[in-house]
Amino acid sequence: MLFKPDQNEAATTGRVARVAGRARRRTVSIFITLLILGGLGYIGWTSFQQKQAANRNARPDLPVPVLAATPRVQDVPVYLEGVGSVRALNTVLVRSQVDGKLIAVNFTEGQDVKKGDVLAEIDPAIYQAQYDQAVAKKAQDEAQLANMRLDLTRYQQLAATNAGSKQQADTQRAVVAQQEALVRADQAAIDNTQTMLGYTKIIAPISGRAGLRQVDQGNIIHASDATGLVVITQLQPISVQFSLPQQQIVRVNAASAKGALTVDVFGNDGSTVADTGTLKGIDNQVDPATGTLKLKAEFPNASFQLWPGQFVNVRLKVETLPNAIVIPTSAAQRGPAGTFSYVIGDDDTVTAKPVTVIQQNETDAVIGSGLTPSDRVVTTGFANLADGSKVIVGRDEQTPSADLAPRKRRSSRDAQLPKDGERRGKKGESGQGEGDQKGQTGPAQGSDKSGAKARP
Repeated sequence: MLFKPDQNEAATTGRVARVAGRARRRTVSIFITLLILGGLGYIGWTSFQQKQAANRNARPDLPVPVLAATPRVQDVPVYLEGVGSVRALNTVLVRSQVDGKLIAVNFTEGQDVKKGDVLAEIDPAIYQAQYDQAVAKKAQDEAQLANMRLDLTRYQQLAATNAGSKQQADTQRAVVAQQEALVRADQAAIDNTQTMLGYTKIIAPISGRAGLRQVDQGNIIHASDATGLVVITQLQPISVQFSLPQQQIVRVNAASAKGALTVDVFGNDGSTVADTGTLKGIDNQVDPATGTLKLKAEFPNASFQLWPGQFVNVRLKVETLPNAIVIPTSAAQRGPAGTFSYVIGDDDTVTAKPVTVIQQNETDAVIGSGLTPSDRVVTTGFANLADGSKVIVGRDEQTPSADLAPRKRRSSRDAQLPKDGERRGKKGESGQGEGDQKGQTGPAQGSDKSGAKARP
């Protein structure tokens, strides 16, 4: 007997198969639809971004207001800059050379003193007595020496007539020589005591400015005191010790071999030359800790603008570049490919030219190559500037404002609309804005002359 499947079971299996097929087709359809929608969305987003980028990069076809300058041809000094400290040319700690009571102080703190001025006095009584004693001792020995010389004369006369012995005359001659030596020792004692007496007056050893007094009048001072009486500092002339990198040794030595080098020292503002002096010395070795070479310059310091211990900026002139091309520092721009300048052509179109800068400071840059004295370079107005842009060159007293949000070119629809000036003009003709019409004429002409950007 053959087995026959139930008809209901077969129908159920067919329905399940049909439902599964429809689900698969629906899933595939949804996937394809989502894929198409994603592709369309990506295309639309890409198009939108490109349009935004094009709008951002779109520059108005308007001339850019700038300021320009013509390169100058002049002799340019070459400087090496360093940092140094001001030092007194001579500093002396004035001390007493004898012991005693300080009875007088003859200077004022901060006073300028001259070499040889009496700064203070020590009680000279003891030293005067020692001097007088030495003088008296010499007078006594001189009197004895005179008597001994008379005796020597007598003994020599007696010896010549054989009335006395020659030995006695020779002995007397030796006694006279001893007495003469004693008199010379007395003179040395007088000189010593006279010197000690002179030390009771404390003399300024150099010319300079006195500092703060270390000892007051009435105190007992000693030659062994470490503090001393006062410090005198020579301020005119004055020296500055500064350092340069070791890479500049050859350049400095070559320049100094040709003659004396000029050194400038700057004031507190860092730009004003406070004093000009001469290089006096170069150290004989490089500091291994810093890799720098020490140099010393001397300055007249006529107005006391330099003070010991002060830190200053120094520049050393090593050579002069003859007939160099100089432009404002702002005209030398930096880019990915190096230094360049915008050169304005005859048709008021700028061209970016690479240049070589030899040296520069806050105001001027020396150009080695890339420019000629007949070129015009842009100094201000780089915000909207690019290679090939049209420019309007303003006057020196004008400062063009940067166009931070460049606007698009006027469309044909906007071109048909009346301008603000035309509206004000019509308003003035109708009798309602006559004052606006009169006040509008001047600024409109002024804006055309100044090269300000036109409004759409």
